[in-house]
Amino acid sequence: MPHFTASDLAQLEKIYRLNLVNAITGFKPANLLGTADPAGRTNLAIISSVVHLGSNPALLGLVMRPPTVERHSYDNIRATGRYTLNHVHTGMAEAAHYTSANFPREVSEFAACGLTPEYLDGFTAPYVQESRLRIGLELVQELPIEVNGTVLLIGSVQHVYLPEQGVLRPDGSLDLTAAGTVALSGLDTYYEATPVARYGYARPNQPLPELPLQG
Repeated sequence: MPHFTASDLAQLEKIYRLNLVNAITGFKPANLLGTADPAGRTNLAIISSVVHLGSNPALLGLVMRPPTVERHSYDNIRATGRYTLNHVHTGMAEAAHYTSANFPREVSEFAACGLTPEYLDGFTAPYVQESRLRIGLELVQELPIEVNGTVLLIGSVQHVYLPEQGVLRPDGSLDLTAAGTVALSGLDTYYEATPVARYGYARPNQPLPELPLQG
């Protein structure tokens, strides 16, 4: 079988290593990160580094690349303290991926990629109107990851917007397949998610209860 040691990885060609290491974690969430600077100029970026950190209080983590060069999203979050996460669905994957292009600061990815900024309930960061699941967050902590210069941003969930029907289950879980939410592998490959099974709370020496996938 193919086997890579740490030394092997360090010696790989840059793009090959980038593709490999970004893929080994498996499927990741595909979100559009919406921000605006203090003057109201909007920015939009595809990201796959969002992680759940806790539900009470509701916290999400976001890993940002090293701010050694101009990072429009990072600068906007630092300046305003607010940002949005917007699920990518099958009908918007191409436009979402196009936001990864290196647009200059004065060009909004919303306009360049054919997506629509939307402001809801007085929140000053833009949501993506085309997204079906949208989250508004406020920055509460920033942690430097010293080993590689990246930054972990911890956001407090302030708003969650869901489709009217078909996604929110009675127990509070979400049917993301019904929302059309896609997963991302590596840097450039998008997948539709198909559920295999849904199980209840696991207890020792008891059979796993199987839960309905819909409803």
